[in-house]
Amino acid sequence: MKQRVITALLFGIVFIGGMLLMNTFVFPVFVALLSGIAVWEIEKAVGLKNKFIIASSLVVSIVVPFIAHFDISVPVAPIGCLYVVLIFIFMLLKFESTKFEQAVIAIFASVCVPFSFSLMIIFRDIDRYIEGFTKIDGIFLVILSFFAAWMTDTFAYFVGSKLGKHKLCPKISPKKSVEGAIGGVVGAMLLNLLLLFVFKRFFFEGESIISYPAIAILSVVLSVISMFGDLAASTIKRNFGIKDFGKLLPGHGGIMDRFDSALFVMPVLYASICLVNNL
Repeated sequence: MKQRVITALLFGIVFIGGMLLMNTFVFPVFVALLSGIAVWEIEKAVGLKNKFIIASSLVVSIVVPFIAHFDISVPVAPIGCLYVVLIFIFMLLKFESTKFEQAVIAIFASVCVPFSFSLMIIFRDIDRYIEGFTKIDGIFLVILSFFAAWMTDTFAYFVGSKLGKHKLCPKISPKKSVEGAIGGVVGAMLLNLLLLFVFKRFFFEGESIISYPAIAILSVVLSVISMFGDLAASTIKRNFGIKDFGKLLPGHGGIMDRFDSALFVMPVLYASICLVNNL
């Protein structure tokens, strides 16, 4: 526990530093680093050793955040098709040591993981894409994403350890309980409402488009999604017989172990905003 707390504090300092530099070039570099490490951890977890596929997927995972940062228009369909073909060519070059599922996982990881991480940049610049939102709204959404993911996990852990009696998914994650899940949802919702109060009181200029009822509803949805993300990551680890995706964060595992739920939360938050905006 001591090591876990120390790591959390140190990583928290680094992460907050990255957030404070959100409007500088350091931020996309930070996001690209997280993205590249996470993709590498997934490929290592599934036993991929094909250097051509690893190199190609890492390049893609690092480039995507910069595309978001510079708002570069990219012909996604043709480039995506060429990328998939390239990965399968590399699979054939090393067919004796590369399984089909490993190539598919590399494609999936190097596209979906960087996209999710890049939503931090898209949220930051949301005033470019969705009318009515401001830069400050975007910063709030970035913080909201991580509050929804990490606070759900934190409250679920403490409530579950004290009151947990009914197992949530014993075959996937034996320590998680129904009581802990409820505590996680309620605790995260209250903190997200407090976060909105702080932003409305000290940061928002004028009337914000973001309301308390919307955040209350979103908090519940995002908390549930974050738990699905955590359980999905646990399922993957069980399938491949590993405890953690990496060892970069002692007591926590790797970047994927720390961000698994957030990578589910951010796309759902983004989709929710887009859908509501189009109503």
